[in-house]
Formats: sequence, structure tokens, C-alpha cells
Amino acid sequence: MNRTPVATVVVPAYNCQATIAETLRSILNQTFTDLELIVVDDGSKDATVDVIRDFGDERIRLIRQQNRGLAGAHNTGIHHARGRYVAFCDADDLWLPEKLELHIAHMDARPEVGISFSGSALIDQHGRPLGISQQPKLRDITAADVFKRNPIGNGSTPVMRREALDAIAFRPVGETERDWWFDETFRQSDDIEGWLRFILSADWLIEGIPGDLTLYRIHTGALSANVEAQFATWCRMKDKIAAISPMLVRKHGATAEAYQLRYLARRAVSSRDSKRAAGLMRRSLGTSPRPLVEEPVKTVVTLAAAELLSLLGQNIYGRIESRLLSRKAA
Repeated sequence: MNRTPVATVVVPAYNCQATIAETLRSILNQTFTDLELIVVDDGSKDATVDVIRDFGDERIRLIRQQNRGLAGAHNTGIHHARGRYVAFCDADDLWLPEKLELHIAHMDARPEVGISFSGSALIDQHGRPLGISQQPKLRDITAADVFKRNPIGNGSTPVMRREALDAIAFRPVGETERDWWFDETFRQSDDIEGWLRFILSADWLIEGIPGDLTLYRIHTGALSANVEAQFATWCRMKDKIAAISPMLVRKHGATAEAYQLRYLARRAVSSRDSKRAAGLMRRSLGTSPRPLVEEPVKTVVTLAAAELLSLLGQNIYGRIESRLLSRKAA
């Protein structure tokens, strides 16, 4: 592709041979076609690269690197991006055909918006709808909203103006190849850290548009053994943000921590780790009651799921959950 595209879609890829083809097709089939698709292979050990090369589409640019983590793959993709809009899609998620067109129209109509995002519908590891969606707050988003609940939701929803994205670029000591937009010292929570720096320091709005335009894949049964490491990383992210905005962390830190513990409890329920799920939910409630006040239904459902999993065991709980999801999706 010789002509500069309007939009760049960055797909970080690591050992994703089973899902990457479907993800790429969903991007290449967008109604907005003036795009380049940069796939950053982050040191895959499987056949991911072969699957990508089989496409033969001139809009795809494959960049290979040694493993630098999700933030590092995003940074490499942004460094090579040529579009004035930059979007992200994880290598196991899918886009509805009109997603990119709608986000670009949104930002064209709202020049003060630097990040446009949408809700997501959840699918299982086989791509089947679960009948559940993430429906975040879309307007009047504050730093507290991002800190506590991250309305952007997941790594496959945001579309950004390149000039807004560059407002959070930095070059750490020792980095000789390129700028960083996301902090590569974080293997988790790198997205929230980036969005918080964005909303605290950049003169742009974060705003969503209606519709579940992303299909977000849930890998039920994935290991949850690293949730404590995830929480430790989140706490380190909170400490970094405290240096930028101490008032934000003083006022909302306990509530944000309780929400993060609730999120990790849901992850543990999904992986059928009953002991860890129950423990995380109890820690969440002990840290702050605000999630129970602000989001009573989701908090009570998570608590009930954790306790039922512990009481009934994973086999019986799994059958009950499957029946409930089947009824919801029907």
C-alpha cells in the first residue's frame, strides 16, 4: 500500500493461531475500507505468523519482534502506524462490520473527542454469543470513572486520533528504538495506566458511542493462578498515578481497589477457582462498600457466584451457569 491510509488497526498477536484468522477477517471486512492492518507478532511460538501470511492482503503489514508484552506490541504498532486514526483489536476478538466507520464518523463530528469506544458483546471460546454485554458509561467520563471502572472496557474497543495518542508519548531512559505510548513495565493494567495518563494530562475527551460493536471473547476455564500478580501490578499502577494526581487516588483509591478485586473475583469464577474467587470478593467488600452501593446487582451476582462455586463445586456450578446463559442467549 503506497497511499497513506486514513486509519490504522493494530493487532497484537502472541500464540493465537486458533483465532487470528477470524479476527483479521472481521477487520478486513469493515465497511470503512481505507485502512492498514498492522499485526505485531510478539514472539509467537506457534503457527500464528503462517496464518497471517496466508491472507496475502496488501493492507496487512506484519511486524515481528521478540516478546515485549501487550504494551510493547501496541507501542510497536503505533510507531509504524500511518493513519490519522489508530484503533486496536486483540487477536481473539472480533469487530462488527460497521465499527470503524461509526467511530471515525463520531470523531469527525466531535473534534474534541480523542478516544472513541463502544460496548462489547461477550462470546465464548468458540465464538458463540453468551447473551451478555458490557454496556459502559458513554458520556461525561471523568478520571474517576476510568480509575474505578475503565469504561473503555477491553483492548478491542478504542479508536483514537493519532494526534491525541501522541499527547501521551514518552521516551524512557534506555529506550533507543521508539517512543512509548503505553508503559511496557506493566504486563497488566497497562491500558488503564495509559487511559488515566491520557485523561489527566491531555486536552481531549474520552467518549463512547451506542452499540455492542466489539465481540469480546471469554476463555472460560483459563488459569487464574496469576490474579495475585495482576493485583500487585494494578497496585503499582495506582502508585504511579498517585504521583500524577494524588487527589484522585486519595479520594477514589479504595473504591477503585474494591472494583479491581471484584473484577479479579469474576475472573476466578470463570476459571472455576472457588477458593480464590470467594477470597477476592470478601477482600473487595472489606476494602470499600462503594461497589455494592454503586453497582448492587453486579456486586451481589459476583458474590453469589463465588459463594455458590465454593459450596457446590465446579461441576454442578458449571452446569447451572450453562443453563442460565443458554436461557439468557435464547
